[in-house]
Amino acid sequence: MRDGAGIPDDAGTAAGAGTPRRGRRRRLLLRWIGLGAVLLVLAGAAAGWWLYAKLDGNITEDTSAASELRRYERERPEHFASGAQNILLIGSDSRAGPENAGYGQDGGTQRSDTTILLHLAADRRSATAVSIPRDLMTDVPECLGADGSRTGDRFAQFNWAFQWGGAACTIRTVEKMTGIRVDHHMVVDFGGFKKMVDAVGGVEVCLRRPVDDAEAHLRLPAGRQVLGGEQALGFVRARYSLGNGSDTERMERQQQFLGSLWEKVSSNGVLLNPAKLYPVLDAATSSVTTDPGLASLRGLYELARGVRDIPADQVKFLTVPRRPYAADPNRDELVQPDAARLFERLRADRPVVVTVPEVSPSPDPEPARPSPGVSAEDSEEPSDDGSGGPSPTGSGTPQTATPAPAFTGTTAATADCR
Repeated sequence: MRDGAGIPDDAGTAAGAGTPRRGRRRRLLLRWIGLGAVLLVLAGAAAGWWLYAKLDGNITEDTSAASELRRYERERPEHFASGAQNILLIGSDSRAGPENAGYGQDGGTQRSDTTILLHLAADRRSATAVSIPRDLMTDVPECLGADGSRTGDRFAQFNWAFQWGGAACTIRTVEKMTGIRVDHHMVVDFGGFKKMVDAVGGVEVCLRRPVDDAEAHLRLPAGRQVLGGEQALGFVRARYSLGNGSDTERMERQQQFLGSLWEKVSSNGVLLNPAKLYPVLDAATSSVTTDPGLASLRGLYELARGVRDIPADQVKFLTVPRRPYAADPNRDELVQPDAARLFERLRADRPVVVTVPEVSPSPDPEPARPSPGVSAEDSEEPSDDGSGGPSPTGSGTPQTATPAPAFTGTTAATADCR
């Protein structure tokens, strides 16, 4: 049927029908896009929550040590420097678990293969890591064993404390020796150490001579090279095939390696790269057993945030001043008053001066034991007039500032091949 102009009556309806259909399709498309965006946000939030929960759940909380330390709270040292923190890092030589297979059997026992007291200054501008020799003879207090029995006070080799009473016994031994309050502790075994090194893509070292050490499972050529987790573990554990075979050089090698690892982890290449950061976080959280204060992702993050801006040259490594034990030269004893001076400075959160020994240009230098304590030339703290040197008195008699003892060690900035 046509109207007066000769146009069919349904033509207008047909021509306009496409517009509402296109509008409906557009609205439907927008709804699907909006729903997809919501789903992506929810998926991202769920993934973020899952990652957080996974990392948080990786951490093992040492409740037994916390309970034991509360038992002896009254005899523990007090805090002398507000804001400063002292963290005891314990490397266990436990062979338990498949990741530690191949390092011999120890009958279920474990000792502290490496122990480092890490002092973080209150202003978080410096850190001092003090190695405690495993062979150091010291007073070990009464400790609670894994079987529920208690040991009596003993004068014994330091690393026996961990076997007798785990982290709590080691902490109380360190506190008794130093008078320094331990705020937190972390225990890492062989497998955990390897995972951390692999997570950062390995750590660079430099060897002057090839190494072939069957006991440490280590065979390396001379020169600069990057060590993966398995090789790194052998490198820091090797004793008889590197240097003069002493535990002294082994601890120096551990300090230098940890300095290089510190630089690698704190670099922008790791911190600003999610693809590298997550494996590091996963390895770190699954590798450590900590006190309740650090046994969460939030606790570890607060700790990391406090130390991430410390310059590499302000991360100092040294060993407690010690010498061969008089009754047994295969053991160590503290050198006094040098050790007491070091502990006093850490307690008071005062700067620790570390001198880096010169490296001989000879390819095969004669190994020498470093000075056990204060160097021959002590550096002076700034005097009252800010000059850093002698301050004249009213009578004209020069008055020198109190000398700050200097200790032999290294820094993270010089921990690589020099």
